[in-house]
Amino acid sequence: MGAQGCWAMVIILGLLLQSQFLSSQNLTCNQKDWTALRYFMGNLTKTLEGWTTNSSADCCDWEGITCDPPSAGRVIKLELPNKRLSGKLSDSLSGLDQLKTLNLSHNFLKDSLPLSLFHMPNLEQLDLSYNDFSGLIPESINLPSIRSLNISANSLKGSLPSHICVNSTGIGFLSLAVNYFSGNISPGLGKCSSLEELYLGTNQLTGVVTEDIFELQNLRRLGLQDNNLGGKLSPGIANLSNLVRLDISSNNFSGEIPDVFSELKRFQYLIANSNNFSGGIPSSLSNSPTVSLLNLRNNSLEGSIYLNCSAMVTLNSLDLATNKFTGPVPDNLPLCRQLQDVNLARNNFSGQIPESFKQFHSLSYLSLSNSSLHNLSSALQILQQCRNLTALVLTLNFPGETLPDDPNLHFEKLKVLVIASCQLRGSIPQWLSKISALQLLDLSWNHLNGALPPWLGSYRDLFYLDLSNNSFTGEIPKSLTELPSLIHGNISLEEPSPDFPFFMKRNESARGLQYNQIWSFPPTLELGHNFLSGPVWPEFGNLKKLIFSFLSIFNVAYNRLYGKIPSGGQFQTFPNSSFEGNNLCGDHRFSCQDNTSEHVSPKDQEGTKISSLEWLLESYLGQPF
Repeated sequence: MGAQGCWAMVIILGLLLQSQFLSSQNLTCNQKDWTALRYFMGNLTKTLEGWTTNSSADCCDWEGITCDPPSAGRVIKLELPNKRLSGKLSDSLSGLDQLKTLNLSHNFLKDSLPLSLFHMPNLEQLDLSYNDFSGLIPESINLPSIRSLNISANSLKGSLPSHICVNSTGIGFLSLAVNYFSGNISPGLGKCSSLEELYLGTNQLTGVVTEDIFELQNLRRLGLQDNNLGGKLSPGIANLSNLVRLDISSNNFSGEIPDVFSELKRFQYLIANSNNFSGGIPSSLSNSPTVSLLNLRNNSLEGSIYLNCSAMVTLNSLDLATNKFTGPVPDNLPLCRQLQDVNLARNNFSGQIPESFKQFHSLSYLSLSNSSLHNLSSALQILQQCRNLTALVLTLNFPGETLPDDPNLHFEKLKVLVIASCQLRGSIPQWLSKISALQLLDLSWNHLNGALPPWLGSYRDLFYLDLSNNSFTGEIPKSLTELPSLIHGNISLEEPSPDFPFFMKRNESARGLQYNQIWSFPPTLELGHNFLSGPVWPEFGNLKKLIFSFLSIFNVAYNRLYGKIPSGGQFQTFPNSSFEGNNLCGDHRFSCQDNTSEHVSPKDQEGTKISSLEWLLESYLGQPF
């Protein structure tokens, strides 16, 4: 190799060494930041994987750390969500004076929030949601760069911070929801002129909504649900010209709903259930071309229901249950071409399901429970034409009628059928066997009789069967021990159900029939309070989903069953009430030597037995259902 080649090699090696030296310098994080992170780490109960107290370690390489610019090695992001972190936050984090993003959400951090955390000049995003922080938020907040602040789902208390907007005028997202904040909504929140999303729901706020909230011209989403706010809903809401979603549910708002929604050109979602609103549905809502979801359930609204479906071209979900609406079921609903989910339960309707529902092709979920309807035969003939109908709940209607046995009835896509508490007569009709997609069937609290057909065990996806409180006779079909979904299959509805509950189960308290969301129902076989005879098949032990589901229900109480209770498996976990009122024995709770239980008819027991789900919630939630 010549001299020229040697010099070239020396130059190349020199450049490589210089590059390696500069690279190592670039990777070394700032000493001040390293110290702050070391103290942060010291307040955690366990060391994060890859983090170390070794002073030669480069914190820019640690999980969750982002440094920029590389030449300075300053920490600008600390992101450790869902890491099962526990312990408390250290004041040392304020030493990360270039930090722009701090995300420690969905962990187990506790104690009070450091005051210094609210005085970080460059912080743009702060997310401490879903932890267990407690105490007060400091009155003095100075976060001049903050754009998003989320401290929801903790245990914070006291008043809402009234001065947060003074030095944080650029904040666009603020969530203080699911805490224990009390008092009035702070007037100062109206000064957050850039605010687009404000969530204050599930606290203990009282008083009225201050008018300055309605000055937030950029606000798109406002959540005030689950508080104790009251008074009339201000017409000032019309000033929120960019509002898309408003949730004021579960408060004490009263009076008429202001007729101002025509001013809100982007408005799509109104959730105002569980208040004290009166009057009718304002015309600006019933003629809205933008509203997609309208939930006014559990108020005191009255009059007839009129929706201008030719105008409401985007309406998808309608919940007007538990009000005082009168007249017939509105026959123009099929003209709302996008309407899929309809809950009109617990009103004062009269008459029948209208013939026009034969054209309700968009309908997927329908609840008309407790609506004083009659003519079940006509209702089923009409509703079978709803080709996309997935869930049908008709509880507390058609008193004393006969469950139709029309062999031509067919519901191709039906997954949920509830016709309970109707005093229906007759037997289980053959047409039910053709609903191959059925997952939940409830015919409880009627006067149905005859034998249980063997084809009940042929449903591929059935995971909830309630035939209790009837007058069925004969043996329990052995085919019920072979339900595929309770052996190894899926035990929940495959597609999302609407965000409203259906009337489902009797509650023996003064509250009458209780309702619950369909997706929450556990795997269940309810056959109690009939006149069934014969054994409890040992093969029920094959229903693994009943064995391993924490909230599963198996009930054959108060029949005429005899023989031994199968041992092992889930039979050891179900309460005495699942088997009592029979001539069963063999289990340690029902000795064959002293078993003298007598059958009590369902009529004798009516009014004294609680429903399976009432027992379920009392047992596991500690409150009546």
